[in-house]
Amino acid sequence: MKSTPSAAQGPGATLELRQPPPLALYVHLPWCVRKCPYCDFNSHEQRGDLPERAYVDALLLDLEAQLPRVWGRRLESIFIGGGTPSLFSPEAIDELLSGLRARLPWRPDLEVTLEANPGTAERGFFRGYRDAGINRLSLGIQSFDPGLLQEIGRIHDDADAHAAIAQAQAAGFDEINLDLMFGLPRQSLAQGLADLETAIAARPSHISWYQLTLEPNTLFAARPPVLPADEIVDELFIQGQCVLEHAGYTRYEVSAYAGAGSECRHNRNYWEFGDYLGLGAGAHGKVTDVAGQTVTRLLKPRHPETYLRDPRAVSLSPIEPRSLPFEFMLNALRLTAGVPAERFPERTGLALEGIRPVLARARARGLLDTDPAFLRATEPGLRFLNDLLEMFLEHHDEAP
Repeated sequence: MKSTPSAAQGPGATLELRQPPPLALYVHLPWCVRKCPYCDFNSHEQRGDLPERAYVDALLLDLEAQLPRVWGRRLESIFIGGGTPSLFSPEAIDELLSGLRARLPWRPDLEVTLEANPGTAERGFFRGYRDAGINRLSLGIQSFDPGLLQEIGRIHDDADAHAAIAQAQAAGFDEINLDLMFGLPRQSLAQGLADLETAIAARPSHISWYQLTLEPNTLFAARPPVLPADEIVDELFIQGQCVLEHAGYTRYEVSAYAGAGSECRHNRNYWEFGDYLGLGAGAHGKVTDVAGQTVTRLLKPRHPETYLRDPRAVSLSPIEPRSLPFEFMLNALRLTAGVPAERFPERTGLALEGIRPVLARARARGLLDTDPAFLRATEPGLRFLNDLLEMFLEHHDEAP
């Protein structure tokens, strides 16, 4: 007879983790040409020559130090983000991927994504990335409007954006994501919809479309730009979803829209509370240890110079059992289809019984679907996702 995970979720709760979740790998390349005023990522302006060789060597040392945490497990996906990873040459990316493949088993059809910004990848680089093993490209377009691109501090213009898409397609990439933002400074409804129509006309397999937010510790937070009125942003969001749906893109996550079969597997693993290793300056990871019955977050040193001096250094933070429900829902409820309810005990080691009171309150408020077989936000729940998540944060605070 199978045991049932304990319903207690206080600091002393006992987890009953039976098997580790799928494992992904995130690689952070932290340099960029210029820091964007809205960016709160761990990115650093490049000064002088890029230390490609030293950094790739450090990444592989980093992985070797983390391997004992994931013995016997294979990678489901790799995501190379930044910063601006397309500052690295195809040769450096090839050396990195070859080193990763030699140290960790991969699934046969592994998804390998590289972020790239128009204007940073030289002509011919995209084909080189494809030859190195990258099979999914994510282009940071943000807007096709030259004036708006200047407003948000991007180093490319609309011609660069169109050229990057054309070069990626010519290089043979079938899976291309376009990153777009809306609610940009002084953006009109017509401008926002024009950006979407232009992106759709390029027929990428995936579009990430999200609202500009003023994050703490950014230039925009210190000197806020003039943003469009809430009414314009709301209407843009409503009309934009219709435009995307009519063009054949399905919204499968709060800000992610995919053509048939083109959902981002790597990001889905995050949202389904899977495990991932993080390599590089400021990278973080999450690893489930079934033998030790723990779920632990790992954090690497933020500054590139500090990281290069000791790439094996890492900070470990076990996630307290009472925090696991919020951590799980913070990710899973972003998916429009939600996740099967059984995924909660599988990934947290905790019983559903322990969160049934908050599930009942969320359903009573119309924020959570009433189907007990799924943990899924309703349309109002997705729209007011922060309100829904706060209920699980309050549950954390109420835990003994």
